[in-house]
Amino acid sequence: MEALRQIVETPRARASSAPPELSRALVEAACRREPVACRALIRRYQRPVASLLSRMLGPAGLGHLVEDLAQDTMVRAFGALPRFDPEGPAKLSTWILKIATRLAINELQRRRPPTEPIVTTEERLSGPHAADRDHRRATIARAIQDAVGQLSPEIRAAFLLREYHGLDYAEIARMLELEMGTVKSRLSRARASLRRALGEIHSLHPEHDDHG
Repeated sequence: MEALRQIVETPRARASSAPPELSRALVEAACRREPVACRALIRRYQRPVASLLSRMLGPAGLGHLVEDLAQDTMVRAFGALPRFDPEGPAKLSTWILKIATRLAINELQRRRPPTEPIVTTEERLSGPHAADRDHRRATIARAIQDAVGQLSPEIRAAFLLREYHGLDYAEIARMLELEMGTVKSRLSRARASLRRALGEIHSLHPEHDDHG
């Protein structure tokens, strides 16, 4: 499952080196609506918010929906910022991502499931450039994207927060208001779905798996 490690675990490694949290002084200044502090907060957190929303919504996030929900997230964050406790267990980034996660889950639950036909992995690998390395990597990435898109919003949220945003189990449990065992169960189910997606590719073209 080298492909899974390359595509899924690499973002978690990047998340571990994310920029530091804003200082308490800047957070307090943002609460007072000081322009410099507000701009600093937006610069620090708007990218991870948009990234999470884009992955959560998938095809449902076409158009301006991701941008709209990202703006809504920041507006709500600024409105609730005076109630954020810098001494509490949650980091500011986790607290803001919780707002974005809830908005995304609500949006997904409100929408009907997609009705467009899903292209199978076999169909993707049967094109004229199926043996091409770049094509194969793109196919693997798309298969993972589709597998994530088939997860329920709640399981999808736990997986993305862990693998793409580097949150630990305790942070995810607090954010989603779940027991630790439930978080682990959801992550296990998500990873099993990804392994099945990659297993399908391996079964179709085993001679190319994990080489080069």
